[in-house]
Amino acid sequence: MNTENNYFEINKATWNEKVKIHSKSKMYDLQAFKNGKNSLMPYELNALGDINGKSLLHLQCHFGQDTLSWSRLGAQCVGVDLSDEGIKLAQTLNNELQLDAEFVCCNVLDTSKHVNETFDIVFTSYGVIGWLPDLKPWGQMIAERLKPGGTFYMVEFHPIVWMFDYLEGKPVMKYGYMQDEAIYEEYEGTYADTNSKMVSKEYGWNHGLSEVINALTEAGLQIDYLNEYDESPYNVLPDLVKTDSGMFVTQDKLYPLIFEVKARKN
Repeated sequence: MNTENNYFEINKATWNEKVKIHSKSKMYDLQAFKNGKNSLMPYELNALGDINGKSLLHLQCHFGQDTLSWSRLGAQCVGVDLSDEGIKLAQTLNNELQLDAEFVCCNVLDTSKHVNETFDIVFTSYGVIGWLPDLKPWGQMIAERLKPGGTFYMVEFHPIVWMFDYLEGKPVMKYGYMQDEAIYEEYEGTYADTNSKMVSKEYGWNHGLSEVINALTEAGLQIDYLNEYDESPYNVLPDLVKTDSGMFVTQDKLYPLIFEVKARKN
């Protein structure tokens, strides 16, 4: 087994455990979701607009809440994730809610081996690309899965955020913005339940914005926009402050917390 496969296996085991905890967490609020609450955030809803009748591929979908939220809005959805526990729960939710999404368990980089159709929209969001060692095959796969004229949209935590280690409760700058080596972390708890006793063992990689953009343009996509924001819709970092609009910001707003990219295939 080569090292990269080993990294993915360790991450998969951690995510299988996370599914069990996240599905019971206040952050994911599964009961409210089952009762009709949409799990999508304003950024992606505004960017993609009316998706009724469109086909949508959701990369790294966890246990499918966002996929099923797009499905409720009328999209024909396929969700992909590395975690078989995540996909199992997504399929259960899909059946329970009587929706028509499909879910596929595979490494996101291998999506084209498991999903043949092409889509109007490829979507991915919040905490996704840091699990991938190299974005070139990711960009290539996105281009393969898009119809001509199709839209790719991502909203993601800003690479500056990942330069810090947060395990001591306050951010300490520790990792390179353009660091090639894998970053290994082992800690108790998870972002959705910091009091959980599960031990997260994770390999991640930092990707600067130029790497993201070049992975997409080299695959033949045309960038419509790149936006950066000093707020996050999720309260997942230490000492964030809630704003009137319901977003979360650092006290000093010194650096962006998220970015979004919209691109299309000509």
